Amino acid sequence: MRYLAIDIGDVRTGIASGDDVLRLATPVKVIEASGDALLRALDAVIDEHGPDALVIGLPLHMDGRESPRSAAARAFGAAAGARWSLPVHFQDERLTSFDADQRMARSGRTHAQKKAIRDALAACALLEDFLSSHA
Repeated sequence: MRYLAIDIGDVRTGIASGDDVLRLATPVKVIEASGDALLRALDAVIDEHGPDALVIGLPLHMDGRESPRSAAARAFGAAAGARWSLPVHFQDERLTSFDADQRMARSGRTHAQKKAIRDALAACALLEDFLSSHA
């Protein structure tokens, strides 16, 4: 099964793809849009990658409780599932940005270069966590 992970942010949304056969996640892109523009950009990504399901990052507090942003993520997931007729899974996104920063720590990239790919790498970490927890 092919998955598309979506790590929604206020300004940037990270996208990663992967499957449950190889259990590898690959960064796809970072979309700098919100609202309808984000949905249109996701239309193109979904058409290109043809996922069987979506994995949406669920922002939780460090103690595991849902945060105020969790409701927005769940609402987005419900709308996304209806829009693209795909099953939606939610995955804890705690520390995925930290994971992305660790991956880039010794990459030699400039701050701007790191910022440009950070959210896609966070989506990768999100999808990797999902795939390993659904082995």
